[in-house]
Amino acid sequence: MRRDVLLVIGVGGMGAAIARRLGPGRTVLLADRDDDALHTVAAALADAGHHVETHAVDVSSADSVTALAEAATGLGDLTHIAHTAGLSPAQADTAAILAVDLLGVALVLDAFGETVAPGGAGVVVASMAGRLFPALPAEQAHALAHTPADELLRLPFLRPPELTDPGHAYGVAKQANMIRVQAAAAAWGRRGARINSLSPGIISTPMGQQELSAANGEGVRAMIEASATGRAGTPDDIAAAAAYLLGPESAFVTGTDLLVDGGVTASVLAGSG
Repeated sequence: MRRDVLLVIGVGGMGAAIARRLGPGRTVLLADRDDDALHTVAAALADAGHHVETHAVDVSSADSVTALAEAATGLGDLTHIAHTAGLSPAQADTAAILAVDLLGVALVLDAFGETVAPGGAGVVVASMAGRLFPALPAEQAHALAHTPADELLRLPFLRPPELTDPGHAYGVAKQANMIRVQAAAAAWGRRGARINSLSPGIISTPMGQQELSAANGEGVRAMIEASATGRAGTPDDIAAAAAYLLGPESAFVTGTDLLVDGGVTASVLAGSG
């Protein structure tokens, strides 16, 4: 029996939680470049009764993303897409962050904007860092919105010596995710589909734990303590938000970003953090 397809790109804590939340009754296609993680998460979901398929992908490669899109549509109607793959400053250098977090999102938006089923929806996981990072100049924002994906990394303001620090690159990439999603909404809309981004705060995943253990970990903990909720988020918090953005309750929501950070950004911008 052919079922609707839920594609989850990136099988870390958030990706696995989204698959568990939205997988019942659908074919769950998991995609990641880490074969061990991919098969571990797939086995756990299959043991829990989900119908799971896997596909290796390198989101920084146009050919790899195109092959994933072809595989997804070959399984059924591709109705739900969650792109969670990403690298943090504690995990990678500037070049890798831009390749995965910026170019990777652009390639996914392009490929799946052409293959998502009518009535379908997608969500890109960005970050609250994109909200806290100073707004990019208008000409840079326009370039990030409209430059063809294969030319993005040649933009002068993304190259040394203009951009060398991984933390800076991460902020630019995550703000670019929101900008690129906003620009892609019209193309997705022509297929009768929707696309949004979701910006997590500090989430209790392996990536989040790396950030807490990094040089700026004390500052990160202080932001959590000063926030309205006073806690880090869980992968299930993010899965609940993704379920809303991918579900019928958000049928009139597209081209925007949902901030899911427990109030950290509000605290920082209000000067109470």
